Amino acid sequence: MTANPNVPLRVELTFELPGTAEQVWQAIATANGITSWFLPTDLEEREGGTIVTHMGESSSPGKVTGWEPPRRFAYEEPEWAALAGHEGADVSPLATEFLIEAQSGGTCVLRVVSSAFGTGADWEQEFLAEMEKGWRPFFDRLRLYLVHFPGQRVTPLEAAHTVKGTTAGPVLAAMRESLGVEEVGQSVDARGLAGQVERIGESDVLLRVTDPVPGFLGLAAWSTGEDEATAVVQGQLFSEAAPAFVEQERPGWQEWLQGLSIPAA
Repeated sequence: MTANPNVPLRVELTFELPGTAEQVWQAIATANGITSWFLPTDLEEREGGTIVTHMGESSSPGKVTGWEPPRRFAYEEPEWAALAGHEGADVSPLATEFLIEAQSGGTCVLRVVSSAFGTGADWEQEFLAEMEKGWRPFFDRLRLYLVHFPGQRVTPLEAAHTVKGTTAGPVLAAMRESLGVEEVGQSVDARGLAGQVERIGESDVLLRVTDPVPGFLGLAAWSTGEDEATAVVQGQLFSEAAPAFVEQERPGWQEWLQGLSIPAA
């Protein structure tokens, strides 16, 4: 291992989004905005402020390094190697930058760049590749948020369950089968949440729900070991009734995950 990491690591994504630069800024550079389409996030909305992204039982703390509304938002996460199981690895902080460019017709181009320096270890590139794969579906939520709920207060809904003796594929298949998810555009009833299928990915499904509370509901599965997978329900709901609904329904979603019928891999 080198004393000074010098192998570049980089992920770059570009999206065209509905909304003004100010609306996109609110969605990516405020605590409520980020939580409305990504993961629950604490944020001191200023340069030098702290940012903490919560991922179930784990979290990633960081520091805001760029704050130029409504154009540029940047932060660094020094402990990203620990998330990959390599605490103390000789890597630089993971720096993430959001650049917003206003377009004609009330749209924007958003460019997202995450970069760091490592030692060239295989796990470093694998981590960034998995990060890119995991990030992309969230930007579909961002588009929906900007169309349907810009600036509204969010209430997150989260439940997760780890399944032994299987992999991510059978877990997601069991989730889809239980809710009757077959194709994009179809209407579904997700345990009392009426909505429509917006996305079916390799490891995730996204629903836009309308009744009894509006918002999004995501289903995802990923392998967490050679013979283990985690199933996740992660939603964002928008209405005055959402907090009470989430408090009432979260235990039911947890029980649903634990009761899925999943064949062994």
